[in-house]
Amino acid sequence: MKLGARMIKTGLAISLSIYLAMLFQLDQPVYAAIAATFAIQPSIYRSYQTILEQVQGNLVGALFAIIFVILLGNNPFVIGFVVVLVIAAHLKMKIEKTIPLSIVTVIVIMESHTENFIGFAVDRFLLIMLGVLSAFLVNLVFMPPKYETKLYYKISDHTDEIIKWIRMITRHASEHSAIKEDLTHLKENRFKMDQYYLLYKEERTYFRSNKYSKTRKLVLYRQMIHTTNKALELLKSLHSHENELYNMPEPLQELIQLKLDGLTNFHEQMLLKYTDKIRAQHTLEMDAEINKKALMKCIMTYYNSPENEEWIELFPVFALIIDYSDQLEHLNTLVESFKNYHQDDSEVQLDQRLEN
Repeated sequence: MKLGARMIKTGLAISLSIYLAMLFQLDQPVYAAIAATFAIQPSIYRSYQTILEQVQGNLVGALFAIIFVILLGNNPFVIGFVVVLVIAAHLKMKIEKTIPLSIVTVIVIMESHTENFIGFAVDRFLLIMLGVLSAFLVNLVFMPPKYETKLYYKISDHTDEIIKWIRMITRHASEHSAIKEDLTHLKENRFKMDQYYLLYKEERTYFRSNKYSKTRKLVLYRQMIHTTNKALELLKSLHSHENELYNMPEPLQELIQLKLDGLTNFHEQMLLKYTDKIRAQHTLEMDAEINKKALMKCIMTYYNSPENEEWIELFPVFALIIDYSDQLEHLNTLVESFKNYHQDDSEVQLDQRLEN
């Protein structure tokens, strides 16, 4: 079993909320623990947003609960009716994410109708807010997430997996069913890349000097993701046309294998170059491999004779190879530009791989 950062922070937030409730001598600290569980977020920025939204949402829930208990009591049907009203209010205010915790607030406030009901309701509301605050403090202080590291590794690992299958297909060493199963996993990784990119984009920069570097990094990582997605599209196309690839003329097979080896090698080098794991001069030797005009010219020579016209079905594969090379050229341009303008800010902390 793997313990991720978010799991650990959830446990810490619950413990902190209970200790704080006991410190302030608030009854039923378990409600603060429940609130902390709902409020834990994957990033500091989202934790800050959560506090603002939870204050609004739970304040609405508490007001509705207090008003209806005073007017109609705490009959179960009244509680259910108030929950419906609170949900409708949250949807109107566009703070849907706070609905679950606001419902908890309504229930814990309306569970009792004592003589000092207002004081009781305020205590319960403060318990909920204490849990939300505890989650924010834990997220701020303990193991703040480094989403640039997570994003780079996700892109790198995802790319390595795709390139492995591309090389195996071009050498006719792949098992058709195995690739089909792994394509599902690759689609999931694609979704995770987008998630990490969004979380990294949300991370705030507190110094103006870092703002421009962050903007360039966002453009660069977006292109890394786009290039990797294009490699995945190429893999799917190669997988779909595997029989045609196997039966086409041997010279054409060798050409495709040669060009794809060059492109995938260049792709690997781009990722290593960004993290200064490879000499910049070394990647310049691969420029000829991603020359799309030269590549297209080589491919089209096989359609000039009648005996090769049947291989026109593979044209979508060739088109994706050209597109893939085009994306690699653009990625190379962005990496070179970033290195030139932000040499001091081009390092990624590759020793941190803790999952959130």
